[in-house]
Amino acid sequence: MLYTLTLNPSIDYIMHISNVKVGETNYADKEKMLPGGKGINVSRVLNRLGVTNKALGFIGGHSGHFIEEWLTNEGAKHEFIKVNGDTRINVKLKDEAETELNGKGPIITEKESEALLNQILKLTSADTIILSGSKSRGLSETFYNEIIDICQKQQINFVIDTNSKELLDILKAKPFLVKPNQAELSQLFNQPIQSKTDAIYYGKKLQEGGAQNVIVSLGGDGAIFIDDQETYIAASPRGKVINTVGSGDSMIAGFMAGIEKGLSKLEAFKLSVQCGSATAFSEDLATKDAILALSNHVEIERVEDNEND
Repeated sequence: MLYTLTLNPSIDYIMHISNVKVGETNYADKEKMLPGGKGINVSRVLNRLGVTNKALGFIGGHSGHFIEEWLTNEGAKHEFIKVNGDTRINVKLKDEAETELNGKGPIITEKESEALLNQILKLTSADTIILSGSKSRGLSETFYNEIIDICQKQQINFVIDTNSKELLDILKAKPFLVKPNQAELSQLFNQPIQSKTDAIYYGKKLQEGGAQNVIVSLGGDGAIFIDDQETYIAASPRGKVINTVGSGDSMIAGFMAGIEKGLSKLEAFKLSVQCGSATAFSEDLATKDAILALSNHVEIERVEDNEND
């Protein structure tokens, strides 16, 4: 079974405001509240694709209840650790540019963190856990490493999606999938990633470091898939980009949904690109219909080894 982990979830309060004036009262033209957090986004898309999964993490207060209620109404399974304090609220002001005001979230106690680790201890080698996003306050700097130690001991597959430098150390634990975007890949290696050739070169370093599968998302320029056998480049479908929030999470959901359904890695990569693009073309996360509508609009080509020598 698939599990997602969101250590610091949020409510995303999205407000469309024309001509934001700093220091004055502004009124929204349109507003929406959605459950947020990278792992929660993955769970929601998996659920829309009909893939059984369960969302784990920390949740608290009225804002936490909102997230639980939303997931329950969507039919998504969850088993959060209840904490003192309120789950954070992130405000996203959408004008010509997007401005984000992100909350810090509650401070997690040692007792609460141990309760989460005990949940993970119950997983087996038949399970995969998707670790996404930033850590909550109060958690140790090595909390992800503690989880991964459990995964290794119990032969639990894990996916890791973090732009922290610790990802490079985590590679030796052989994550099933890592999915940096172009900017995150650049930050990881402290090198400018200015072309697909650069992205392939540094993506292969992640694979050589231990990642079983690597997807590098390039926004409108598509995505790259790398494993120990082959490298593929996918061109993004054409469409009007409305919302990039959750697009990368949707790509992870698409790839893992494909693997769970028994598709080949190449087919799972194609579904990953469909999911990421469909979310980018939507106000919320992609629906199943929107994802399937892009089935014939993803072009993939294999990269020959000598192209990167």
